[in-house]
Amino acid sequence: MAFIYKSKWLTPTLAAISATAAISIYLLRSKLRDMEISLKSSLEKCAAERQGRIRAQQALRKALVQPKADTMETSSYPMTPIAIIQSCFSTRNGTPRQPLLVPHARACLIFDSARVPPASLEGLGEYSHCWIIYVFHLNTDLEKLWKDPSKSKFKAKVRVPRLKGGKMGVFATRSPHRPNPIGLTVAKVEAIHGNMVLLSGVDLVDGTPVLDVKPYLPYCDCIQGAALPKWVEDDNLLTAASVNFSDDFPSALAECWVIAEKTSLYASQNEFQSLIKQVLSWDIRSLSQRDRPHNSLYNTRSSAVVDKPSDLDYWQAEEVACESDPVARPSKDIIYHLILERLDVSYRIDCHGNVLVEKVTLSSNIPENNRNRSNYKIWRDN
Repeated sequence: MAFIYKSKWLTPTLAAISATAAISIYLLRSKLRDMEISLKSSLEKCAAERQGRIRAQQALRKALVQPKADTMETSSYPMTPIAIIQSCFSTRNGTPRQPLLVPHARACLIFDSARVPPASLEGLGEYSHCWIIYVFHLNTDLEKLWKDPSKSKFKAKVRVPRLKGGKMGVFATRSPHRPNPIGLTVAKVEAIHGNMVLLSGVDLVDGTPVLDVKPYLPYCDCIQGAALPKWVEDDNLLTAASVNFSDDFPSALAECWVIAEKTSLYASQNEFQSLIKQVLSWDIRSLSQRDRPHNSLYNTRSSAVVDKPSDLDYWQAEEVACESDPVARPSKDIIYHLILERLDVSYRIDCHGNVLVEKVTLSSNIPENNRNRSNYKIWRDN
């Protein structure tokens, strides 16, 4: 009797459990179906959005590269500098015409931390050299080129220093005066600290905006047997015969160094003097200065000859404006000026190419901007 009673009691219990399980399974399956439908809908929506973005990007690229009606003019590509150059060359005058000609020429590449996180520089220090894409921001026609490009006509031919003023097609030269004022250079990577890269062998003027940096790859960037015109191979045309310093120069540099070393990329005044010698081992004068050395500012009352073009572009034989009629003078009597790290270096060069560096003073023509400037101590301590 007890067995029969228990069986009667268990039967409805088992039935209830089975019903509950069936309902749970049904609800679970229903919920899974709803989730599958929702997931499928989300995937379809994401795919549609992605296709929409792709179509929009394709349309934008097409609009950017599509020539405007009846003209070959194309739309512009917006670019913003990501870094700026703190260079030993305070002005264009004296800045090397090509990279690596002056091994002691240093610069600090300072990235904009708001746009470029320090992690972007990881791995760059493993390369010995890097390419730098930059803007020729000191071109005299830059404002006209950007504000009204349709009225800014670049010169198809430019004067070339190696041709003694002879002209050549702009695309056969490294002239900064180009349809788009973009430069390409290579420099040695010395060290990296935070958002800064210490470079050497630079040919960049202080304040140059940088658009991009890429590693130098010898296996594809160095082309063995590359051909070049004969006029490019002649290196002797722009070299100085010798560079010497006056007896008073070291003491004058020592006086200036007390202030200059605070923002200098050089460890000592001797190292800085080596930089001067390397820079002046090349004839940095403009074409007009070399061709007409007598056409300088000559003050007959003080018997002083000064040729201080400040920042003339040596790629074009620009005329040196004179306050009075020039008086012909031997080239050795003309005083030239080179400004490095805001120090004004005075020198003479005779007709045989012998350079005599006479004195150095703190330049009063270069505005002081010591804020956030790197110096040698930062790199020495890292």
